[in-house]
Amino acid sequence: MPEPICLIDSDENGCMCVRREALEILEQITQPVVVVAIVGLYRTGKSFLMNRLAGKNNGFALGATIESKTKGIWMWCVRHPTKEGHTLVLLDTEGLGDVDKGDEKHDTWIFSLAILLSSSLVYNSMGTINNHALEKLHYVTKLTEHIKVKSGLREDDQSTEFMSFFPSFVWTVRDFTLKLELEGQPITSDQYLDKALKLRPGSSKRTEQYNLPRRCLREFFSPRKCFVFERPTTEEKMSQMEQLKDADLKSGFLKEVGDFCSYIFTNAQAKTMREGLELTGRMLGTLAETYVEAISNGQVPCLDNAVESLSQIQNKRAVIEALDFYKSEMSRNVQLPTETQEDLSEIHTDIQREAVNIFISGSFNDVEQRHQIELMRSLHSVYEEYCRDNVETSRKMCKSVISRVFSTLETELRKGSYMRPGGYTEYRSAQERAIEQYRSEKGHGLMSEEVLQEYLSEKEGIGFNILAADKSLTESQQEIERLRLKAEADEQQRMALEEQKRRTKQQDKDQERAYEENKKQLQEKMKRKTQIAMQDLDRVLNAKLEEQRHLMENGFKDRAERMQRDIDNLKEKEKKLKMTWSSLISTALETIGTAALFFLPGPGKLVGFGLSALSKVFK
Repeated sequence: MPEPICLIDSDENGCMCVRREALEILEQITQPVVVVAIVGLYRTGKSFLMNRLAGKNNGFALGATIESKTKGIWMWCVRHPTKEGHTLVLLDTEGLGDVDKGDEKHDTWIFSLAILLSSSLVYNSMGTINNHALEKLHYVTKLTEHIKVKSGLREDDQSTEFMSFFPSFVWTVRDFTLKLELEGQPITSDQYLDKALKLRPGSSKRTEQYNLPRRCLREFFSPRKCFVFERPTTEEKMSQMEQLKDADLKSGFLKEVGDFCSYIFTNAQAKTMREGLELTGRMLGTLAETYVEAISNGQVPCLDNAVESLSQIQNKRAVIEALDFYKSEMSRNVQLPTETQEDLSEIHTDIQREAVNIFISGSFNDVEQRHQIELMRSLHSVYEEYCRDNVETSRKMCKSVISRVFSTLETELRKGSYMRPGGYTEYRSAQERAIEQYRSEKGHGLMSEEVLQEYLSEKEGIGFNILAADKSLTESQQEIERLRLKAEADEQQRMALEEQKRRTKQQDKDQERAYEENKKQLQEKMKRKTQIAMQDLDRVLNAKLEEQRHLMENGFKDRAERMQRDIDNLKEKEKKLKMTWSSLISTALETIGTAALFFLPGPGKLVGFGLSALSKVFK
């Protein structure tokens, strides 16, 4: 993507909308995306930092006047410089607090969308982090009114969930002129931020107003990071920032920018949803549409609703992609007819394993495994069709070979050449030569003996007629030959039935493998999902415990005691998750096993029962 493009804009009626051109670009990104959004007051140099993250000096518009240059939310998708297989999506937002615009509600929605869409949020300000700077960040105090985690929860219940879903937070302070010292001792920029967010004791209205933005930042975002930047160049050159080269900028400023970029590249994670699913570009586009549609309809964006909407779209897409992959690879790798059912089975098994992996990797929140069961049914149906085509193609090929190798025999039969003394022996010799040639040739597939048996069965009466007409044989010799013909016919029928049974048995085995593979990959995914949920709970719990410790140390005993409710709830969630994860897995496995009963053929139904039984092991 050579340059940024507008992602979210306002239409002629003033309603937010997602730009189609941006969605088309996101649709092409199938890699996980690391989404970094920057917010802040207008004319604070946000776009410069985003250009540097893109590895460019130009891109996002830099303003040199009091006018805000960026309108809406602009997007720039670039290859991630350090995370292989990831795309870095940079979102530069419209400057907040533009006096010409004068629309605080619009600003709050921009701020909220930046949080909802990003995995790392950068807040950019000028000067120092003082009370004035924090008052300008009042948008954070309104998040409970503009973002819901779950529909139906009270605002105070919503806020306790924010830390689990909100991005990491980075505060960048431009034109910083103070010394990073506290009581004569050097401190880090992170310690500077922590000091600025320290709560003030007391319960007056003024104190509450002072504490509110600080409390929201402390309770909603973890981890938090801070970078301070000296003034990049002289006052005279500031209006030419877009044309300046690195040589025109102060070395200290360039080092600070380098440190900031390095931190973002290393620590900003891929945007994830429930179950730890990493969003691709196309999924990010769907998410943006979902949130903007809610805002345009006068609703509050709800994370759970967005998950539901996105999962429906993504799971259907995952089924299609997995099925298309299977069909494409089978078409590329299978040459019908195969010599044996096992040859087709081996190709099918390998391709099916990858198809299931494509679905498992791309799906999430698959309630009752409906979409996985749909894929299982579809793969089963396509494979069955391959098996039928294999049989029919082989049958045609076998008949063609029989027609060729038995052609001389057929010609002599039409002439009646064998209806004479000694003719039976010649007929048998010609027939055996043709059978030997037929069996020696390759390429006519898995129906070889069945089609041969059908052909010989049709000629059985002719053989007996030739035998009866051969007066050179005694009655005793003819009886011996009749018994031999009967035995050979029985043996040929046995070989044909054995070939059929082997084919059916392999198809049943294929179904068992298919459902074992689905069970295995689902089980592994659910274990990963549980581990991710446990890690996230630990992260939030540790952050809450740290915040509670801070409250106790600074005299906020009542608030620390109220926070204990959140901590207890998190501990209960963690305990419940540890106790129920195995039963959740077993329920999912049993759902697949039960569904298998309805579309597995014949003996394959036992596989469904087997999966149901196996799932009970995990209860």
